[in-house]
Amino acid sequence: MRTIRCLILSAIALVAVPAGPAPSAAEPGDRHPDLKRLSPTEEVWVDPARKEVVVGGRIALDRGPIEFFACPEGTKEHESIVATKASARLVHAALLAIGLEPGTPVSFDPEYVAAAGPRVLVRARWTKDDGTSATIDAREWVRNTRTGAALDTDWVFAGSSFWTDPADGTEYYQADGGDLICVSNFPTAMLDLPVESSQSNEALLFEAFADRVPPRGTTVELIFSGR
Repeated sequence: MRTIRCLILSAIALVAVPAGPAPSAAEPGDRHPDLKRLSPTEEVWVDPARKEVVVGGRIALDRGPIEFFACPEGTKEHESIVATKASARLVHAALLAIGLEPGTPVSFDPEYVAAAGPRVLVRARWTKDDGTSATIDAREWVRNTRTGAALDTDWVFAGSSFWTDPADGTEYYQADGGDLICVSNFPTAMLDLPVESSQSNEALLFEAFADRVPPRGTTVELIFSGR
């Protein structure tokens, strides 16, 4: 069985191919035939020239408290604004492919040490009801419950971590469990905030910015790039 590390390295190798056809042949209706798609089943594209990663998804939550901005589909959609049609491991690989190197996740023992890593700009793109396309800084969809203002802190590429099950040797990339883009601090976060943000239900600092986030089910794309 190929390990997750091997899958990530394979995805990077595909993007590293010099200019030419995309690693996965573009199928009819592919939204981004000019970009390099990393998987025929997951919606992750890399634009090597612009150093951007495009990830498909949909709105999972348009109001209420959140611990995550984005999670892979089928994981923590009840507390995440966006559910991505891609695994965290493949998004991690795509970020590596545009030159971003992960830092270190948050730690709490013996004391709090914030997540560290390169700053990442995340933008959201979707089609409005009138048919026009809109793109915004994704932080505009996250409301600080104490100040009432939009999130004003950059996410950092902390990188999550790998865990191997001693029972059978199976390797897991921990952010695949839901912790793709966090607004509460988790040691398993791929992207996290470099400021203290509790994951305790009674102390959650952020919520979906009602009336700014499109309705549930809206198709969106997240665009990642370095700051």
